[in-house]
Amino acid sequence: MSIEKLYNLYKTPLFSLAYRMLGSVMDAEDIVQEAFLAYDQLSDSSVIKNERAFLYKIVTNRCLDLLRSSAKKRELYVGPWLPEPLIENNALGGDPSDAYLQHESISTAYLLLLQQLNAVERAVFLLREIFHYSYDEVAEMIGKSSTNCRQIYHRAKKSIHFDPDQTPSISMAEEQIKEFVNSLMQGNTSKLLELVSENVVFYSDGGGKVRAAQIPIIGFDKVINFHDNILRMYGGKYSYSFLTVNGLPGVQVKADEKIQYIYSFAFKNNQIQTIYAVANPDKLRHVQ
Repeated sequence: MSIEKLYNLYKTPLFSLAYRMLGSVMDAEDIVQEAFLAYDQLSDSSVIKNERAFLYKIVTNRCLDLLRSSAKKRELYVGPWLPEPLIENNALGGDPSDAYLQHESISTAYLLLLQQLNAVERAVFLLREIFHYSYDEVAEMIGKSSTNCRQIYHRAKKSIHFDPDQTPSISMAEEQIKEFVNSLMQGNTSKLLELVSENVVFYSDGGGKVRAAQIPIIGFDKVINFHDNILRMYGGKYSYSFLTVNGLPGVQVKADEKIQYIYSFAFKNNQIQTIYAVANPDKLRHVQ
């Protein structure tokens, strides 16, 4: 098969694997490009009996190498770490029925659950759970025994407590987020109490490079007060728009003609349970 056909066929699923592994749009794009370059530079590609497995193996191992080399950097990260937002322009294209395109499994909440797994656990879990590789195939990709991969997968699955039924439909989530933003702007506390959980948690990722809360803010009053202060700080010199962030409705906030925040949300019992705001300029470069 030609490199062009391979690229068109596997670019999206390979990106979706790398992005889930790393939580970085730019690193995922780079690694996918590297995988196709490695295939193209083979002196005799006919020796590869399974191009798909070959490409997945390269992407998986490049991700593992990058995660190991950047582990210390992550430990020293200032404040909460959130994945780079995957917005609609960067969104995964193709057949929405494919498992690797399901919006729940690229949501910010899901990606943060994956971060609780170590790098190898994450690779095994994703290759098995999302991409449906056999244990033998996973074992060959990451250099462990099939039995070991089975154990790793079951251990990882027990750690991932994710209930997609807690997420409302896209249309309902979009309506609730629009009502949330409008009520916040108008200072409509009674409406906010309907939309937002009393125990809401707000995570703000500034990476130590811009003003952001360096610890999670917990509780309705504290979260709303924090946003009231942000609104006063910008003094009306901002604009916002609604867009798809990590497969679900989100919000983009601009000031001084630059994107300052990208918000995503998680729901529970039809209320906003968690709010995520990425403000680190390094994580917004791909959307500026």
